[in-house]
Amino acid sequence: MSKPNSRQSLVDYCLRALGAPVIEINVDDDQLGDRLDEALQFYQEYHSDATIRRFRKYRITQDDVDNKYITVPDTFITISRVLPFDPNSAGSGDFNVEFQLMLNDVYDMRAPASTMLNYSMTQQHIALIDQMFDGKDQTTRFNRHISRLYIETRWGTDLKVGDYLIFEGYEVIVPKTKNTADTYGSGFDPDATTEPTSFKIYNDMFLKRYLTALIKRQWGINLKKFQGVQLPGGVEINGQQIYDEAIEEIRQIEEEVQLKYEMPPAFYVG
Repeated sequence: MSKPNSRQSLVDYCLRALGAPVIEINVDDDQLGDRLDEALQFYQEYHSDATIRRFRKYRITQDDVDNKYITVPDTFITISRVLPFDPNSAGSGDFNVEFQLMLNDVYDMRAPASTMLNYSMTQQHIALIDQMFDGKDQTTRFNRHISRLYIETRWGTDLKVGDYLIFEGYEVIVPKTKNTADTYGSGFDPDATTEPTSFKIYNDMFLKRYLTALIKRQWGINLKKFQGVQLPGGVEINGQQIYDEAIEEIRQIEEEVQLKYEMPPAFYVG
């Protein structure tokens, strides 16, 4: 059984599924590349297996302060929140309120008669106070098509050059190739800048079916130009039937992936 592991092997698999090399598939190489890109885009937009939750450490640069926004890699489709990475924050360190509370109560909570209700309520109350007065949870605006993260803060004062932030968001898994980029830019952590890539995407069952249907549709579009033309022996080209079959297959596949594999809209709301 063939397991595609590259762009070309995936295209070859789909062509064989349509009858090649027994039947000549009248689709140009550039058209095949376009249909593959179209299939990958739909896969990344709607299929839950195409994204991964990621945390990225970022160091503020002078350009960020001047621009008042941060340029984010275009592999991010959403950023749910931005976490501060400040060693002097009241929420970190061995002598903050949360740590001391847990240190004093941890053994009491191990007793059979004790409960975690009071501890949990106290933690929520501390978190509320920290949010109201410390204000570390930043209000952010992000759109994947401009790859800019706007943070509602005082640039140069609350966020200075050299400060660290941690992004939490979702990235698309990029189909792995030999030319896949390995870095995001000077502000990102050099020890964690490898893109989430994989050869296994090319062998995804949905992607193989969807790309086959897209190529079949393109094949039908090309052959429709010769509708009614008879080949030697009286055989007549019927591109319309190939096109209609492909359209129905694409409709069924897209409906299936949106019903079974798409994340709920609220899943990416931060």
